Amino acid sequence: MSGTARPTSGSRRSFRLAAACAVAAGVLLAATACTSGSSAPTGPGTGTPSEQARPVPSQSPPPAGVELPVRPVGEPVVIAAGLDAPWSILRIPAGGTLISERDTTLVRELLADGNTREAGSVTAAKPDGEGGLLGLAFLADPAAPGGTGWVYAYFTASDDNRIERMPLAGTEGGYTLGEPEQVLAGIPKAGNHNGGRLAFGPDGMLYATAGDAGTGDNAQNLDSLGGKILRMTPTGQVPDGNPYGTLVYSYGHRNPQGIAWDSHGSLWASEFGQNTWDELNLITPGANYGWPVVEGNSDSTEYTNPVHQWPTSEASPSGMAIVNDTIFVAGLRGERLWRIVPSTGEVDDWFVHSFGRLRDVVSGPDGTLWFVSNNTDGRGDPADGDDRLYQVQVAP
Repeated sequence: MSGTARPTSGSRRSFRLAAACAVAAGVLLAATACTSGSSAPTGPGTGTPSEQARPVPSQSPPPAGVELPVRPVGEPVVIAAGLDAPWSILRIPAGGTLISERDTTLVRELLADGNTREAGSVTAAKPDGEGGLLGLAFLADPAAPGGTGWVYAYFTASDDNRIERMPLAGTEGGYTLGEPEQVLAGIPKAGNHNGGRLAFGPDGMLYATAGDAGTGDNAQNLDSLGGKILRMTPTGQVPDGNPYGTLVYSYGHRNPQGIAWDSHGSLWASEFGQNTWDELNLITPGANYGWPVVEGNSDSTEYTNPVHQWPTSEASPSGMAIVNDTIFVAGLRGERLWRIVPSTGEVDDWFVHSFGRLRDVVSGPDGTLWFVSNNTDGRGDPADGDDRLYQVQVAP
């Protein structure tokens, strides 16, 4: 398969939020005061370059403190191949990259030559359907055994979804994971809707996305950890500032799988819908995002509407990254990389049907994005060498 830095002819659209969501209003105002309308289907993509280059709007220098949006530039290149149902890309601040594999339960380290090696395994993970070894996160901590820090893993165990952390020892090219210790147990599990993304926020707290485990009522039940975005201390305790005095940070979620923060400290999340709408949400502490009562936009003031919604055939949004306040979302069923600029309302898609299902995207080194395909998870159509880790340049 070949990629392209232009959208396919059926996907060369950008969508605009309401005019009130102007740049001068700021990212947070744009997200909270406005919601997107339904998007028209973009049509089938071919993965071949369009003859017409994407139009580039003229731009003035941004006001002080405003990030200039970025977009992919040039062709993606393969960094690594031969991965087995990869789920999470974890770049270690001191150098090096770890990748979780859902079904093997291995944590692999990327080497400089594009090969990978086994850094460790989450032996308590029990793969089942969409469950297994899922998200990874890292916390630097010189007091951790080995003196580097902790690798956190969200995974499906025998009876529940849970979070453990393992000390990271060694140096780049020779990392190893030590004995695990439990951070949190008791998140509902099922063959699907397990959530699974982990990330540390700018407040130093650990955030986790928990799916409804196939039981929609979990999402509206504040006594359940399912269908929620959870916020906890690095050891799994309830931190100050949580809206209900529990680990629950927001609720009414079906299957959120992406979280990231913009330069204003605002939290964004991507979420799988059921049959109609997938969602991009701006997360407010204590807010109810409506599932299973509503899917996508609602006229009810009881529920918080998404900032943007997609037909499920175009997204199935999983991992996400924010670079220069530009949101990138990896699409599984949609087989594309979505780009959203909240400050201007631009929404467009890249590499449509070029690399198959995309599971995760992260900020790479030196002005790049890294994203990983997920064609070997039982739902894709793997090509020789799948799955792969890709790199593409991004620039204003």
